[in-house]
Amino acid sequence: MNDALESTRAAVVGAGYMGLGIAQVLATAGAEVAINDSDPDRTALSLRRLHDQARTHQRAGLVPPGTAAKVEERVRAATSFEDALEAADLVIEAVPENPGIKTAVWKQIERFAPEAAVLATNTSSIPIAELARSLRHPHRLIGMHWFNPAPFVPGIEVIPGPGTPSEVVDWVVDLAGKAGKTATVVADTPGFVANRLQFALFREAASIVEEGVADAAAIDAVVRSTFGFRLPFFGPFAIADMAGLDVYQGAFEVLGSALGERFTPPTALTALVDRGDLGAKTGRGFLALSPSDIDQRARSRDEKYRALENLLKAMRQAGKG
Repeated sequence: MNDALESTRAAVVGAGYMGLGIAQVLATAGAEVAINDSDPDRTALSLRRLHDQARTHQRAGLVPPGTAAKVEERVRAATSFEDALEAADLVIEAVPENPGIKTAVWKQIERFAPEAAVLATNTSSIPIAELARSLRHPHRLIGMHWFNPAPFVPGIEVIPGPGTPSEVVDWVVDLAGKAGKTATVVADTPGFVANRLQFALFREAASIVEEGVADAAAIDAVVRSTFGFRLPFFGPFAIADMAGLDVYQGAFEVLGSALGERFTPPTALTALVDRGDLGAKTGRGFLALSPSDIDQRARSRDEKYRALENLLKAMRQAGKG
């Protein structure tokens, strides 16, 4: 990953915590980065904050040696939109999640960005098509949804906008990979994938608190020590396939009868069960599983869970968990 982006010139507009994290990732991977915020003084202050952040991460052993020096060498505070964008290959907007603010900023970005620059918004929930309407050339905009803290969360959602050329999508995915990130292309819909799932979980958790079933601390403890414990290794469909889709359908029916329509079994689940595709036990569910896949997953699952539990125990004993 070192210096994989050495020929890339990036501009990050919005130098808050998220924008600075993005700048650190890009600079560590070799890009030359200009950051820009609402005024030169604020931008200069943000650059000093970024230097402090990179040094702190390095002292704590959270990033490789030399990271702080790369950040100091490769990130600069731009004095204006024009200064930040004039030579950029990539522009990433990371201003607050407010359509009005983002629209106003994008009008300025389009005014000053080079015609060949890739224009990416870090929105976490606003459809790209909605933001693109503010541009003279809507096809130029693509979503690049990073997650906090950007230096440490490995995933990025890439969201093509209306008419985004496939070569631009491929370029963004490739750039993310060179920066050490895992990029997944998803469709343009409110909340995309991650936040649609995350907020659905939060809504149900809040409902449980409101109903007096458990308090917030108890819910967090349950999530962390049960199904949340599995999520670093397996997504919801892999977990369902391993448990058995007929088991899931039965649980949905119990929950639906007690809690209402929001727990009606999904049509996609019912269709698979009716067809006899029950997950790992039949070799096909939401995911296609060969016998070797099933055996390998079974062999590795317990090893992964034990390793994670040992890590968590060590962190608790060190007072970090």
